[in-house]
Parts: sequence; C-alpha cells; structure tokens
Amino acid sequence: MKRYVMLAAACAVALPAFAQNVATVNGQPITQQSLDQFVKLLVSQGATDSPQLREQVKQEMINRQIFVQAAEKDGIAKQPAVQTEIALAREGILVRSLMADYLKKHPITDKQIEAEYNKLKTQQGDQQEYKVRHILVEDEKTANDLLAQIKKDKKKFAELAKKNSKDPGSGANGGELGWASPSNYVQPFAETVSSLKKGQLADKPVQTQFGWHIIQVEDTRPVEFPPLAQVRPQIEEMLRQQELGKFQKELREKAVIK
Repeated sequence: MKRYVMLAAACAVALPAFAQNVATVNGQPITQQSLDQFVKLLVSQGATDSPQLREQVKQEMINRQIFVQAAEKDGIAKQPAVQTEIALAREGILVRSLMADYLKKHPITDKQIEAEYNKLKTQQGDQQEYKVRHILVEDEKTANDLLAQIKKDKKKFAELAKKNSKDPGSGANGGELGWASPSNYVQPFAETVSSLKKGQLADKPVQTQFGWHIIQVEDTRPVEFPPLAQVRPQIEEMLRQQELGKFQKELREKAVIK
C-alpha cells in the first residue's frame, strides 16, 4: 500500500512539470515559457496573440528544434565560419538590447520634443519656397532664342514651354514645377531660383547636367512649418538617435583601447 502511495505522489509531482512542455522533439522539451516568450516578441512587433498564432509558433519551434538537432549531429556548430556567425549574431543581439535598455531608462520627454520642435521652427522661420516654371532645351542658342521671345512677351512662356521643353513632366504643363524649396533643385538651378523675386525672369539661361534652362519665379512665400503632431514621430526618433550617439561616445571614451 505504501508503495502505491509513493507512486501516486511521484506522478503528482511529475505532471505539473510535464504540463509545462508544449512538445518534445527526440526527447528535447519545448517549454510553455519559451513559446510564451516567442509569442510576446512577435506581439511586440505588431502581431496579435491568438490560438492560430500560438499554433504557428509551436510548429515553428518544433521545426527549428529538428533542424538544430540535425545540425549539431552533423557537427555544423563546430565549423569555424558557423561559430563566427553565431558570435556575431550574439554580439548584435546584445548591442541592440543594450541600446533598447538605455532608451527605456532614458525616455525622450514631451518637454524635449517641444523644445526641439520650437528650435527647428525658429531655424526655418525665414526660409522661402518658390513657385517656379522653366523651359529645358538641349543647347544654349535655342535657350537664348526662346528667352528673347519671352522677354518681349512673358505671356508666351507657357506656349513655348509646351512646344520646346524637353522636360516631359513640366513641359506639358506650360513649364510649371509648382511650389518647392530651392534645395529640391540641382545647382546652379537652385541658386538662380533663390536669387529671383516674385514674377522675375532669369536674365540668361542656366546650364545644368540636364541641359539649358529658362527660369522664371512666379511667386514666393514663407515655408509653412508643419504642426507638432505631424512631425512628432520624426523629432522623437531624431532625439533618440542623438541620445544613443551620446551614450555610445561615453562608452567609447571610457573604454581602454590599446
């Protein structure tokens, strides 16, 4: 009788431990805890926890265990190239986790984001954007001939652009490029645009790698800075990268490198 009691007690102890395994592969257990951690990682990356996801994860873990066992049996893990890859992967995971942990302990605050936003807004407060139109042709002579016609009658600009411009996008539109910052254009096109006032036509054609341009600025306006809500994610990410840069620099300076 005593023997049966001891056997029952042993089973009672063993069952909970066995229940923690979702599967075994050639005797190697896959634990519930490891499955939960895998699911948690996927959820953090945007997946939705569900029975279907858990079953997919379980099958993936079984497949991985099968392949890992086969690789170890064949001595793959002992190959120098594989050992190097494993070491590099481990280092990459540790570095990434270190940076994530640092950001978790040093979160970017609303105050920092607002201060950076106001700083950027002030820096760009005097910038202008330009409504530009142009005619693009192959050679300087053609450009000069067209420019002379436009100087006599600026109303001909659109008509001449449609007939002569080799820029298919703006040519069909009468040369219109729309509103943009000069930084959107190549040099010296950008420099010429910045030098012109509203309604002004460049005195001479401008050459770029694309050909010869006849340029007119139709209008100018201050650059409209986007609202904080629109650029908040970009500013926050920029501040994160700055924080990580400082952290990396500090670690480098403290390291003893010979």
